[in-house]
Amino acid sequence: MISITPIMIEGFSFTAVSVKLPKTNFLSVSSEKGYIMCGALDVALLNEKLSDRKIIAGRAVGVRSIEQLLEAPLESVTLEAEALGITIGMKGKEALLKML
Repeated sequence: MISITPIMIEGFSFTAVSVKLPKTNFLSVSSEKGYIMCGALDVALLNEKLSDRKIIAGRAVGVRSIEQLLEAPLESVTLEAEALGITIGMKGKEALLKML
């Protein structure tokens, strides 16, 4: 099952995507500028092989719902996210607000 839901954080709109897969869930929340995602995100790939795309993203591990993704500390972030002040350990929702 795939769920695409608009969510509000401090009055700003984001898009939450949840995909239920066998034995796991794929989760992401995005703005027009960047996104946060569950452990499926390969930050090293984005920084190394796709660096020319300048992707703004963060990864949280061990999350099982959109609500957990928003509250979880980011385990890794892209170089472009760092340039916006997004840091490892920052809550997902705080990172999203910096992606506006």
